[in-house]
Amino acid sequence: MCGISGLWGSPSRSADELDRIGQAMSEALAHRGPDAAGCWCDPDQGVVFSHRRLSILDLSVEGAQPMLSPSGRYVLVYNGEIYNHIEIRTRLVEAGEAPLWRGHSDTEVLLAAIEAWGIEAALDATAGMYALALWDREGHSLFLARDRTGEKPLYFGHGADCLFFASELKAIHAVPGLDLELDPAALSAFLSVGYVPEGQSIYADVSKVSPGGILKFEVPADTGTRLQRTSFLEGIIETTAPQRKAASSFSAASREMERLLEDVIASQMISDVPVGSFLSGGIDSTVVTALMQSVSDRPVMTFSIGFKEADFDEAAHAAAVAEHLGTDHMAFRLSEADALALIPELSTIYDEPFADSSQIPTALLCREARRHVTVALTGDGGDEVFGGYNRHIFAPRAWQTASRLPRTVRRGMAPLAQLLHRLGGVKNPALKHAITRAGLPVGTLERLGRLGADLGECESLTDLYYALTLTGPGSELLREDLRPDASVRVDPEALGELEPAEWMMAMDSLTYLPGDILVKVDRAAMSTSLETRAPYLDRRVVAAAWELPLEARIAEGRGKRILRDILDRHVPRDLVERPKQGFAIPLDRWLRGELRPWAESLLSEDRIAETGILDPRAVRNLWATHLRGVRNEGSALWSVLMLMAWLERPSAKGQGVACRAAA
Repeated sequence: MCGISGLWGSPSRSADELDRIGQAMSEALAHRGPDAAGCWCDPDQGVVFSHRRLSILDLSVEGAQPMLSPSGRYVLVYNGEIYNHIEIRTRLVEAGEAPLWRGHSDTEVLLAAIEAWGIEAALDATAGMYALALWDREGHSLFLARDRTGEKPLYFGHGADCLFFASELKAIHAVPGLDLELDPAALSAFLSVGYVPEGQSIYADVSKVSPGGILKFEVPADTGTRLQRTSFLEGIIETTAPQRKAASSFSAASREMERLLEDVIASQMISDVPVGSFLSGGIDSTVVTALMQSVSDRPVMTFSIGFKEADFDEAAHAAAVAEHLGTDHMAFRLSEADALALIPELSTIYDEPFADSSQIPTALLCREARRHVTVALTGDGGDEVFGGYNRHIFAPRAWQTASRLPRTVRRGMAPLAQLLHRLGGVKNPALKHAITRAGLPVGTLERLGRLGADLGECESLTDLYYALTLTGPGSELLREDLRPDASVRVDPEALGELEPAEWMMAMDSLTYLPGDILVKVDRAAMSTSLETRAPYLDRRVVAAAWELPLEARIAEGRGKRILRDILDRHVPRDLVERPKQGFAIPLDRWLRGELRPWAESLLSEDRIAETGILDPRAVRNLWATHLRGVRNEGSALWSVLMLMAWLERPSAKGQGVACRAAA
């Protein structure tokens, strides 16, 4: 994996100045690519490209970037992996369009395909993950592109008389003369869902290239021409919808999906450095690991992390799966002390405010795995592609029932829902024991209570989806004059004809997956120079999954039916059948315990007021509610704490925290 950055501005900057800027941007991304650095500039056009390299394929200098095409027309900086690069290379050779190859890197193959077919056709032929910048020296134009599901990040923006881009925001701060302001709409969205959504960044004049998007810029000051207007997922839904009901039998579909996953996983295991997998013992990671082991001639290295709190600890499950599969397994245990030690680094690792608390175990797992491997396969995307979240299963059924009731009746059920919510947050060992004995996950009452309360207020399934995905009160925590009249909603037209459960899966794929899950893993892994790969997000797997009828993914009140069927052929069911816990930490408990002094310090009224952004009274009320045990407000508080830590991070000195006026 790598880090890319650069800018295009006026030709007034000298070659030396452009090189200094490129080197400074590159140095900010050294963690993404510790093996080599490269910089290329064209002072006549005011262009500089820089690259940090983590060597995975072709460790020689022949794989170095920035890379020029054989004709010299194109210059490429690229972050990612093209898993089918051998197939593309063969196509180029057979068509007589191949250059004299210098090495065997996927970068060289991608650049040759772009020169032969054009950027749109070349990227359409790929199966992989990528973020790239391409300079056309003949056409004097810049292209920025990002992979279909948003695995790799790519920011861009305008300022200081130039167009700039980078894998992470920290490189953008190296552009001289920038005066960045915080975006109130992004702040509000972050305090609502715990991450800055796609299409926004925490800064008003900086954005992200959309997943699957290709942007073309013909002058530095323009906003770009979008070459691909329909997202990959929306395109898949539009083209496969007519075919889904004609799918083959479930048994045949399951065998076909297993063969496809095996092929994809084998292609993602190709590397010139050690490869392993993250293994939680859940369905997604176990399928990946089982298929890795089936195609490997030696024990696969697997890694898991656990907690001393038994109701959050999945390490024992992972160990049992690893023993059955015969992997070379390593497990690590996380405590409050480990979390406290890591917390000061989170704002630097995540670069803009990010508040999925599972970022802590993810970052620590990546650090431990990096001691042994350079590449790790993950189970990310399994929930979104195959219907694994509780909301995919229960929310459509609950709404189908509740929507038949008058709203006044639904609202009348609110007191019972609130009681369930409160019971879920009370420290009651007997109640907790009864829940776990019933085979239910921690927080069941709280989740049921929240669902019941939301059903009373929502007018549609869309309303319910957004209510269920909120983690905090949003703009209510901002200073009153900074509260924007903005929404975190997206409304893709292509999703209108889906079944309710599929609609929720698609929405998660378009919002929560690229905005939260993939950000969490990319920044955690790259902070320690580890490449992660997600087989479930391979274009071939996503397309095949959406061709399946819904009942092949969700049936009889359970999700991931087809993955469970595949797993039955590799692992005894009792090793993986348990309530879905997720990669959660006991955050609510920790904030009332060992993390309380740290949180209390950050949430002091004076420090909140000093930011000039948050409402001290609203934040203090939220904190008091949590400490009294009236409700668990850990998720909302974590967003505030991560924002405060980000605003006070050492690297923020000199950058300013001015906030643009609310729209």
